[in-house]
This record gives sequence, structure tokens and C-alpha cells, in this order.
Amino acid sequence: MLDRYTITLIKYPVKQLALVLHKGGFSADQVSVIGFLLGVMALPSIAFEYYYFGLGFIILNRVFDGIDGAVARIQGITDSGGFLDISLDFLFYSMLPFAFVMANPAANAVAGAFLIFAFIGTGTSFLAFAVMASKRNIVNPVYKHKSLYYIGGLTEGTETIGCLILFCLLPGHFASIAYAFGSLCWITTATRIWTGYCTLKY
Repeated sequence: MLDRYTITLIKYPVKQLALVLHKGGFSADQVSVIGFLLGVMALPSIAFEYYYFGLGFIILNRVFDGIDGAVARIQGITDSGGFLDISLDFLFYSMLPFAFVMANPAANAVAGAFLIFAFIGTGTSFLAFAVMASKRNIVNPVYKHKSLYYIGGLTEGTETIGCLILFCLLPGHFASIAYAFGSLCWITTATRIWTGYCTLKY
């Protein structure tokens, strides 16, 4: 819901950082992998309850995730790069609820499972429509620079990042936040399925 606005706000600084990495000889795929590996470090940090360290790795991951696309636009967008980027993104997102479950299984297990379940809904509806949109050459006018169709929703990247930050700042309230955000994700899933079905039906 908020991605179209945040993308506009961060466009200039992200482009400048991308130019630095491009001149340094980094490819977009390398930036994606580096960002993912930094994000993976949030798992042990959170699992051992070093939540601020975990937050730092989450932020680094999201920064690199923004930069890799900007590098790709400089060097040329590729299908392989888009595939790598979205695959690592979804692994990263599903990893973090699991990290909080590891930190406190008794308090967080059911809520964490519910949130991962919700992420499956948003992720599959997102990717399934992207496949069909590609077959029909449907282009999203808001995200024309993306390598695949980005169908919107109530919970997009910006909202998810905000949720992850709240988890790290308020780890004792993980379950409540996870249930609330997971419920919003199910609204996103329902609207995506309905919109996608209606769009593709005709």
C-alpha cells in the first residue's frame, strides 16, 4: 500500500549507492547475495535474543535489496536476477518469524506459525499472478522498472519492514503484532486472489 510512496522517497539515495557499487565492479546479483547473507545473520541474533543486532541486519538486508534493483537498472535487468532477488526476499521474510519462535518457543510458536502461514498466502498470490501477467504481457504502470509484475495490496514491502522493526523493538509483544499483521496479510491475499482472478478471467 505504501511502496509507491517509499520508492519515490528513497529513489535518489539508492541510485547514488548503486552507482558506487557499479563503479566498484559489483553486479546486481552479487549485491542480492551479499544482502541476503547479511539478512541471514538476523536469525542467530534474534534467536539468541540480541534483538538490536537482529534489527541492524534486517535494515542492512533491506538497504541492499533496494540497491540491487538500482544496480540492475544500470547494468541491465535480467530474468535470472529478478528470479534470484524475489527468491531470496521470500526466504528472508519467512526466516524472521522462525527466528522469534526460536527465541521464545512457548510464547511465539503459534503466532509465528500463523504469520508464516499468512506470508505463504501473500507470496503465492503475488508470484502466481506475476507468472500469468507475464504470459499476457500485462504491465503494472506503477512498477514498470521491475523484472516481474508487482501486484499491490494492503501489506507490501514497506508495511512488512515496519512490522519486522516492531518485532525487534518490542519482542515481548511479538505474538500480538504477528497475529495483527498476519490478519492484514490475509486481507491482502484475499484481495489479490479476487483482483487477479477477475483480471485474468477476461
